[in-house]
Amino acid sequence: MARDSQAALVALNRFGFGARGGASGDLINAASDPRGFVKAELARPNGVLLEAPGLQSTPQLGQAVFAYQDQVKQAREAAKAAAPAEGAQQAPADQKPGPRRNLSLNAVATEIAGQMAETKPVDNSAKPDTMQPNAAAPPAAKPAPQPLNVIQKTFRAEALARLQRATLVECGFTERLVVFWSNHFCISASKGELARIWAGAFEREAIRPHVLGRFADMLRAVEQHPAMLFFLDNQQSLGPDSRAGQNRKRGLNENLAREIMELHTLGVGGGYTQDDVTSLARIITGWTFAGRQGQLGTPGSFVFNANAHQPGPQMLLGKTYGPTGLAQGEAALADIARHPSTANFIATKFVRHFVADDPPPALVARLRDIFVKTDGDLKAMAVALVDSDEAWKAPLTKMRSPYDFVVASGRLLARVPEDPGGYLNNLNLLGQPLWSPAGPNGFPDTSAAWAAPEGIKLRLDIAAQIGARLGNNIDPLDLLEFAAADAASIETRKTIERAESRQQALALLLMSPEMQRR
Repeated sequence: MARDSQAALVALNRFGFGARGGASGDLINAASDPRGFVKAELARPNGVLLEAPGLQSTPQLGQAVFAYQDQVKQAREAAKAAAPAEGAQQAPADQKPGPRRNLSLNAVATEIAGQMAETKPVDNSAKPDTMQPNAAAPPAAKPAPQPLNVIQKTFRAEALARLQRATLVECGFTERLVVFWSNHFCISASKGELARIWAGAFEREAIRPHVLGRFADMLRAVEQHPAMLFFLDNQQSLGPDSRAGQNRKRGLNENLAREIMELHTLGVGGGYTQDDVTSLARIITGWTFAGRQGQLGTPGSFVFNANAHQPGPQMLLGKTYGPTGLAQGEAALADIARHPSTANFIATKFVRHFVADDPPPALVARLRDIFVKTDGDLKAMAVALVDSDEAWKAPLTKMRSPYDFVVASGRLLARVPEDPGGYLNNLNLLGQPLWSPAGPNGFPDTSAAWAAPEGIKLRLDIAAQIGARLGNNIDPLDLLEFAAADAASIETRKTIERAESRQQALALLLMSPEMQRR
């Protein structure tokens, strides 16, 4: 059973989020047919899609943000208008004003600066004689209505749906694929209100439907999604010779074009020049989303604004693309998706994520060839990865990312999240805030990035908190059987057995190599 347990550990940790506790039997099921256990999820393509009550489309969420912003504006204006009237009667100069009272205008999202409406000094000259038995203070002013923070509410709902899916799935391979591609084509929720409310919808709409499809289709869906256009400022990019560019005296923004080539497809050293970046930026001018007025379409939806598009043919990577409007950009993306440099860049990054920080060259070459031969079939590439011997023989040395760690811990403890708050707080603490990387290159994908002493100490703190909260009711040795069985090292088993308490033993289990490495 030892050899099968080791293969089962690889199946669950390398390709998934680890074994679930309770009566799941994940390790036993994986041990019977490790490769088949992993590939079984790939046969259920609809299982990648994520639908949950209350989750809305990007245009619906865009309109909700615009309405929310209008409500906040109206509340501020109402507070300003009310303030002079409330303080119209001033206290005599020889009297000290009464205490000031702060009336909260709103208690909304952390991303919106708290706006506090403050009343004028209380007019003591009009204050009743408190010595009289029937005297009463004037009624206090009512605080302005508090707009519902739809932005934070939506972000938390999207986060909860993602966390619940990752916790409940049998293996988690397809969810790991979602995490990989979402980080590859990342946006950051910290960009602003639209990015924050759209972060989950972006993943649901542009990533999940294509995880087992074609790379070119995912690429187009990503680059045309309002969240990506907003994140990389393409709605601000105007063709210099377009009608809008001439009227507004504003030109290109190359952010999206540069990241498409450097981070999304060809990679650094992929054979493009600065001239190619500028050319692609011209080609995708006019790719934007409809604003709150809905002049170009449904607010929050992708639109092509012909008035902002640079007219004329464009040369990109040695090929001329005719002046065909929206189709010009879509044709350029399709060709970039098929470029040999794209195949090599994607295969290398894919193997680095799942197998080793230093990707085995033979495996990279094999996946690159499959990418080329299948026209970017991502399911075929995933199957080839699971079928490779390298993916099963390489030692489990990669450090789990903070997201992998918190999800794996929840799975092993059989704790289906009902509120995302604890998970989100831990991810913030560990340096991987959900959907919020520091830059367009996403979160790092090497062990060195997550194995720094400070990061390990923070993980230990979290593990100790979990142990203190749940340790009394759990036998850590039983959990070790769920997590690794015979594949657990002698050192790990002895360390848990020698713990001074169940709480400490649980914390040590969560910090063991069987839980921290993949």
